[in-house]
Amino acid sequence: MKKQVLTGIKPTGRIHLGNYIGAIKPALRLAENESYNTAYFVADYHGLTKIHDQHEMRELSYGVTAAWLALGLNPDRAIFYRQSDVPEIFELSWILACFAPKGLMNRAHAYKSMVEDNQNSGREADAGVNMGLFTYPILMAADILLFQTELVPVGKDQIQHVEIARDLAENFNKQYGETFVLPEYIIQEETSVLPGLDGRKMSKSYNNTIPLFEEPKKLQKLINKIKTDSSTPEEPKDPESSVIFSLYKEFATSDQVEEMRGRFQGGIGWGEAKKELFGVMNSFIEEPRSKYKELMANPHLLDSILQMGAIKAREKTIPFMKEIKRKIGI
Repeated sequence: MKKQVLTGIKPTGRIHLGNYIGAIKPALRLAENESYNTAYFVADYHGLTKIHDQHEMRELSYGVTAAWLALGLNPDRAIFYRQSDVPEIFELSWILACFAPKGLMNRAHAYKSMVEDNQNSGREADAGVNMGLFTYPILMAADILLFQTELVPVGKDQIQHVEIARDLAENFNKQYGETFVLPEYIIQEETSVLPGLDGRKMSKSYNNTIPLFEEPKKLQKLINKIKTDSSTPEEPKDPESSVIFSLYKEFATSDQVEEMRGRFQGGIGWGEAKKELFGVMNSFIEEPRSKYKELMANPHLLDSILQMGAIKAREKTIPFMKEIKRKIGI
């Protein structure tokens, strides 16, 4: 039996290097493995916790869709769908909410972080917290469990969501018998926390990201902004602690990586290192960038691909949802 893998991306901003390296690249690599069934989705309802503008939501959702396809996702070999097109997810979300202790939701990272920020700023603890944000882990659990997912590729900061999905699955299974598969997470340790322009974790909230499909001139400018130390060009540099090298090795060949490692250890100027990073990144992105633009100019094609994916998704979710409802007596 092939193992089920599932990955989703929220449309809350332009796809950036962190999305690609932390989620898209490892997920596409898993799709090449014949041992796995793969499902990918555009998490538009997750995006609703932050995006409340109709035009922005539509454009960002298309952006995530086009990015997956431009980077090599083959919708004929995987299930590729828009979250909002699969109503069983939201039906299951309510069922799981009835098995989710409020204390568990209180400990969810996104909610805790917002409460701490509010308290540190002298605001009311729950200021700006909507119930979508608070119950976000339950919807994510529904995404995972409805597809009987066994493996979920995540960044280190997303481990808790998979653990919560396991907790809710166990709570349900204890009451109604074996129903849900208990999912496990997969992490790429070396890219689990990708640094941004300022050295902090690459995140839209820090405004330190590099959009993946940026035009060459803007891409060069952003790369030039990457924070570096004050060492002189001839001083040896540790490649493993360098943001520039971390990004370089994600786009370069293995031979290029080893050569660049030697140049770092032997001494290379930061300006030269940034120039080399731009070279490999722009070379890699050139073709996907062109395809991305073409897809974004054809939203009807994107809708068609997603609707076909939803049909395939619901072939799995409708029968399973019937079984779940039968077990709970509905």
